[in-house]
Amino acid sequence: MSQPRHCPAVLIAAPASGQGKTTVTAALARLHRNLGRKVRVFKCGPDFLDPMILERASGAPVYQLDLWMIGAEESRRLLWEAAAEADLILIEGVMGLFDGTPSSADLARHFGVPVLAVIDGTAMAQTFGALALGLARYQADLPFAGVLANRVGSLRHAQLLEGSLTEGLRWYGGLSRERGIELPSRHLGLVQASELNDLDARLDAAAEALGASCDAALPPPVAFAEPAPCAGTASLAGVRIGVARDEAFAFIYGANLDLLRNLGARLEFFSPLHDRELPTVDSLYLPGGYPELHHHALAANVPMNAAIRAHHAQGKPLLAECGGMLYLLDALTDVAGERAELLGLLPGEATMQKRLAALALQAVELPEGTLRGHTYHHSLTRTALEPIARGLSPNGGRGNEAVYRLGRLTASYVHFYFPSNPGAVAALLQP
Repeated sequence: MSQPRHCPAVLIAAPASGQGKTTVTAALARLHRNLGRKVRVFKCGPDFLDPMILERASGAPVYQLDLWMIGAEESRRLLWEAAAEADLILIEGVMGLFDGTPSSADLARHFGVPVLAVIDGTAMAQTFGALALGLARYQADLPFAGVLANRVGSLRHAQLLEGSLTEGLRWYGGLSRERGIELPSRHLGLVQASELNDLDARLDAAAEALGASCDAALPPPVAFAEPAPCAGTASLAGVRIGVARDEAFAFIYGANLDLLRNLGARLEFFSPLHDRELPTVDSLYLPGGYPELHHHALAANVPMNAAIRAHHAQGKPLLAECGGMLYLLDALTDVAGERAELLGLLPGEATMQKRLAALALQAVELPEGTLRGHTYHHSLTRTALEPIARGLSPNGGRGNEAVYRLGRLTASYVHFYFPSNPGAVAALLQP
């Protein structure tokens, strides 16, 4: 075992969702990047939209960290590799600091990364200090860096918030509530980075505003231990895999693509929206996204739909997740009641809801092996098809998603994290 690698690092957390963690993390990343530093950002827990923003802010790939879905050893490997090249590591937490099992606090404690608490200071004064102290002291063994105020109204407001801190809690500055800084959202979270024409201007404005209220000094270094060597015999050598990627299908873990390449696969990206034919491939991967925003255009692309049907008819592997599964159904109806007929490879229809239908981590025991991932969707699907498996969540609650199979087609609402079981993924996509 070699010596640990040391790199300054903080985990950005909050009392709850909606406090502005992503805006603050992106502002910090862009601020330090603009100072000429190499910044690596990670996202705690399952998420596709925040990493898109954070990649633009930092100029480097963003990967997930999670003690359950990714695993402690894989998370350690990612941090170890980042520490070799980065001047600063930022980790954006998920939900509230102590929410969920495992929580952002659990991750911070496991790797010894101090927590930077982001608190929405809107309509708040001295109570800010009480909330900050509670986050810092709720768990005695939690490493804690300090606190940063978001949505500050004025210089005087920032001074009130800073003055409320007690017991030596460090003030990391405040970010104003200017409209040009906040990141817009829609029903599954933030708007995709590719849809924001002014994203870089927003990021630079946020970085400048944050830099005006803090000294931009690097936090103390954290020691990251070397992970255990990886072992495995799975292979996709020479397999050509078509991966859907466009405005409708963009929810893809970067680690999934890395794994496929590391197993020897050749990835061919295509657009079900814009391309008229499939590339020459052995297998297809249809990830999640926003098919409900483009279902009429997807239905109108007759040549592409025929090509995917022919791929399935030839008995070739096809893995579809969430939005990819909706694309396979007979029809999809959006929240406005607009219905479009789609591929018809899975019997049944889906209807978009205004309310969240499911949100949970998932472990699914397939014939190929157990895969971990998560589910997060606003649609309800009706089908007479019997599932081959159902997911289980470590936190209980809604979930238990069905996995369907027809020939070599496997479909589910679950977004699988491929490195959780490379052998199972290889078996699913091997011709």
